Amino acid sequence: MNLYDVIEQYLGEGRGGVLATIIRKLGATPQGSGAKVFLGEDFRLHGTIGGGCVEAEATKEARWLMGGRDTKVIHYTMTGTEVAEEGMICGGNVDIFLEPVLPVHRDLYTAIRSCVTSGRRARIITAVGDGRFFKMVQAEDGEVWGGDPKALPHEVTGGSFGERKTLVKAGFLVEPINPKPRLYLYGAGHISQFISRIAAMVDFDITVIDDRMSFANRDRFPEAERVIAGFFDEVLRNLERTPEDYHVIVTRGHKNDAEVLESVLAQPSAYVGMIGSRRKTKIIYDHLAGRGVDPRLFENVHAPIGLDIDGETPQEIAVSIAAELVKVRAARKRQG
Repeated sequence: MNLYDVIEQYLGEGRGGVLATIIRKLGATPQGSGAKVFLGEDFRLHGTIGGGCVEAEATKEARWLMGGRDTKVIHYTMTGTEVAEEGMICGGNVDIFLEPVLPVHRDLYTAIRSCVTSGRRARIITAVGDGRFFKMVQAEDGEVWGGDPKALPHEVTGGSFGERKTLVKAGFLVEPINPKPRLYLYGAGHISQFISRIAAMVDFDITVIDDRMSFANRDRFPEAERVIAGFFDEVLRNLERTPEDYHVIVTRGHKNDAEVLESVLAQPSAYVGMIGSRRKTKIIYDHLAGRGVDPRLFENVHAPIGLDIDGETPQEIAVSIAAELVKVRAARKRQG
């Protein structure tokens, strides 16, 4: 359940709370811009802006705003003394925006949740500062909730909906809503099962592909958006792919791995990883080079796949692969 699911649940029950969002960070901080924590009117916390003294300070201020309609920005500086006393490993500065979440805002948050869960491109625009609440949702297809985009500066409402970063522009917090990154898992064995579970937890949209119906099925992959059983060559010919997609190749044999890799390398991707030893990888690269694949493309393949954590079990290997996916995604987000 994501944070907006939680908020809609509260609002549906006629309850509200206060939402805290990091809008600026300087130096090393536990969480970056856009991180959120929601304090319900029952004083339960959902989400996080890093925990520790930062979250405690935001929670204390949120209690004062509970039930009202005012917004507030708090500035928090983590001094050397506080870092030492709290046992923290960072000492940066953050600005945190506090805003009311009230039952009267339910339609607005329903729209936000709908965009988030459906992958509909949109942006959330919130006036930041001490004072009156203003929040608006602007979808790429032109639909708007909560305000009139024409009344806001063009630098706030204009520009690409493909922006990945949360930014403050002209006194407004602009938060992009983009589709979850799509992860294609080729192979539906034990490692794939664990990759799928972990990747779903960290917000990837998952498609599992295998040529064995006894492996590629909903019982084994309940969290996946799509599970496709079919011959790899046929599935690959009809698969919709974009340069933003992530590909993890963990089939049961060299032949299938080579077939999938050749197809995937035919167009740009956000990530391509293939399981196997260096010896196996070299055999596949030599085979594909002999078929005319440009060897320079192999430089973009993560093989051996995953971060080096000395994992041995399927679960540990899955953790290392999922961690690499998260690392690559974070780097792409920083690059914008």
